[in-house]
Amino acid sequence: QVQLVESGGGLVQPGGSLRLSCAASGRILRVNDMAWSPQAPGKQRELVATINSGGSTNYADSVQGRFTISRDTAKNTVYLQMNSLKPEDTAVYYCRANIRVVLASTDYWGQGTQVTVSS
Repeated sequence: QVQLVESGGGLVQPGGSLRLSCAASGRILRVNDMAWSPQAPGKQRELVATINSGGSTNYADSVQGRFTISRDTAKNTVYLQMNSLKPEDTAVYYCRANIRVVLASTDYWGQGTQVTVSS
C-alpha cells in the first residue's frame, strides 16, 4: 500500500528554524496535492500549507512569510521550511498527500513529527 514517513522535527529556540520532510512510498500512480497540518495539544488539527501538483502554494495567515512548502515530484517528497519559529508553533506536524492508486485518489496521512519551540 501507500506509506508517508515524516522526519525533521525536534526542539528549537524561538526565532530558530527547522525543515520537515515527508516521503510517500508504495504503489503510487500519481501524487496530487500535498499539505502540512499541525495539531497542538488540546486543539484541532489545522491546515497551514498546501502545494498542488503544479507547484502552486497556499498558506494560513499564521505562517505566511515564515513557512515555505515545496516538493520534489521525482521523489514523491514534500518539505516544510519553518523560519522565525514561535512557541505557538509547537505541535505534532502531520503531512497529508492525495494519492492516486489504481482507479481512485485517496488522502493519506503520515504518523506525525513533534516540533517544540521553547527556550
